[in-house]
Amino acid sequence: MIPRIPTATCRIQLREGVDFAALTARLDQIADLGVSHLYLSPIFAATEGSTHGYDITDPTRIDDSLGGAEGFAALAEQAKARDLGIILDIVPNHTAFSVQNPWLADVLTHGRSSPRARHFDIDWQAGPLVLPWLPAPFEQMLTEGAFRVRDGQWMFGDLALPLAPGTNATDDLRALHEAQHWRLVHHVLERDGITHRRFFNVTDLIGMRVEDPSVFEDTHALILELVRSGQVQGLRVDHVDGLADPADYLDRLAEALPDTPIWIEKILTGDEPLPDAWATEGTTGYEAGRLITRMLTPAAGLERLDDAWHDAIGPTPSFADTLTQAKHEILDNELAAERMQLSRMAAHALAPVSEVEPGPEALREAVTALLIATPRYRTYVTARGADADDRVLIEQVAEEAAKGLRSDLVVRQLAEVWAEPSTPAQQAFVTRLQQVSGALLAKAQEDTAGFRWTRYLPANEVGAEPDEATITGPEATEAMARRRVGDMVLTSSHDSKRSEDARARLIAASHLPEDLAALDQAAARMPQAKGVDPRWRWYMVQTALALHGAEDAGERVNTHVEKALREAKQESYWTNPDEAVEGRIADLGRALLEQWDRDAPAALTRLLERGQALILAQLMFKMVMPGFPDVYQGTQDLFLALTDPDNRRPVPWDALAAGDQGDDIGAVKVRWTHRLLALRAQMADLLHNADTRVQIDDAGIGLIRRAGKRQLIARLDLPGGAAPADDGAAILDWHGPDGCRVHLREA
Repeated sequence: MIPRIPTATCRIQLREGVDFAALTARLDQIADLGVSHLYLSPIFAATEGSTHGYDITDPTRIDDSLGGAEGFAALAEQAKARDLGIILDIVPNHTAFSVQNPWLADVLTHGRSSPRARHFDIDWQAGPLVLPWLPAPFEQMLTEGAFRVRDGQWMFGDLALPLAPGTNATDDLRALHEAQHWRLVHHVLERDGITHRRFFNVTDLIGMRVEDPSVFEDTHALILELVRSGQVQGLRVDHVDGLADPADYLDRLAEALPDTPIWIEKILTGDEPLPDAWATEGTTGYEAGRLITRMLTPAAGLERLDDAWHDAIGPTPSFADTLTQAKHEILDNELAAERMQLSRMAAHALAPVSEVEPGPEALREAVTALLIATPRYRTYVTARGADADDRVLIEQVAEEAAKGLRSDLVVRQLAEVWAEPSTPAQQAFVTRLQQVSGALLAKAQEDTAGFRWTRYLPANEVGAEPDEATITGPEATEAMARRRVGDMVLTSSHDSKRSEDARARLIAASHLPEDLAALDQAAARMPQAKGVDPRWRWYMVQTALALHGAEDAGERVNTHVEKALREAKQESYWTNPDEAVEGRIADLGRALLEQWDRDAPAALTRLLERGQALILAQLMFKMVMPGFPDVYQGTQDLFLALTDPDNRRPVPWDALAAGDQGDDIGAVKVRWTHRLLALRAQMADLLHNADTRVQIDDAGIGLIRRAGKRQLIARLDLPGGAAPADDGAAILDWHGPDGCRVHLREA
């Protein structure tokens, strides 16, 4: 029987060679692992050649490239026969901004009169829908004869755009273009010229207005059918913070599917709680992965590592200052269009306010200050106003935003509107402000500051705080107490910056900071380090440590360096790459890997040995802490990967089937994964109902689950510490070559 709340899930990335038939062939292997549910990436029709499926073109169809509706039905039937449920990843926030999207194609044809026009989040007041798809300015391409009309379509290159009915009876292409419901512009204008809401700064994804009941019905018809037919047993909502009103959306979804568990991709920052009133079982678990990393990171070791980092790279701003600078840059560049729109909306929001008469620059300044000062992804203010918690947060943001301004009047008036919107224009401004604040924090922290402030890469994860990398036992105990049975525990995902085992290796640097410093000092003496900024040398030493011994590591370093530098946006950019700088840094990374393969230094060996203990401790804590674990595809074995697309490499299923043989850390992890997942089924009552206590001291880290007289004790004992005496029967026990011990006992 398939449980409502999973015992554990196995996350599978479809596409790139993995379709329904290929997955069906692996169901026995996945069921044997001990999970109760498959957890699938989106299955709906996506853009041609999509590698991930989040660029949906038609939410009413299952993608033919995966096997279509028949293929999914066969997969669901075979999964059910093995008592495997299916949790489906859905994407209500956006679809593809592409002519392959039939609803968008209808809007391009008929404009605001299209029955699909209100499905998309388009600013029609700004004029025709802007299409920033041209490789050069429109007038230049027109003069060069790049455009043509054929079969009632506007053509250039391989792209064909629909023409409005009755407009193509002219040879004047400029006039024809002016007669359309869309405007073609040079792609550089996506920075500040677009007229649709996009996903973060991804212009090729367009926001959907699922707050409109008719749009919800149209976009969710197939989802509801799949659940009601019994093919799907749970849903994972992608990017819930992008929606106009997440709480209302979740209520609507729960009302349509009252017996279906729903999880949300929600990044909780700091001690931010998940709103109690939301109709969800819990989050997908980034905060759980962050908690485990902090538990495994000793404060004293991190402090010594911080000293070594400053010695290596010289003076550096704090993470808070780095993040603030990144936010300013993102608003000036990647989200310039969003800020311009918010400034216009702010003017309308303040129109009835007699106490202030702001000009365009005052509005831009105030919007910028409020966005920069927002410490979380967003607030959740609706037409009913802010709740008590959001009201306090808005007051704090306003105080911070007002600092340093010549006049704080506009900031404070907008903050009052934010807390209590009373007109449609004010509600529209607040809704968009909340959507943009999340995009800003994600782009500034995860995808910019996280690649600049690189003291300790395990803390630079999705949902983590680089400058809050440790935790005390009482703090961890309190965090565990807030977790729910339905919360997912995630240590690797398709969005992780580094896979769980790569991250565990890097956590070893906080245990042995002098060894990481020694590797950096040796790297500085290598000829390939000449011309490489010390900041990037420190980064590459960590990256090489994370990937050492992995298949095709050198080639993967090349790809990763390109992404890391362009995300950091200092020496190189996606729009203006400096391949020479990227090449020098990648050369250093490859040289490190090659040198370590030939003659591993003692410091590297010690870090790798400590990393083995941390890999198993992380796995053990993940499996027994409150909530249920998700096993990302392939992570039952040693899984060393960097940020996407590296972490979406093909899964070696055949090798995994025989991966439990031997004493290497990968084989041990395979055996422990099977044993721990079996244990979760055997001890479900204990794990669902037990209290949790965390002990952190010089002797090691312990996690104790207690219910009545029964308790489960998971521990990492560190060398030289006075570990507690064994108490109870050993379930798992591993002794590392460096004196670490990882063990699980029932008492």
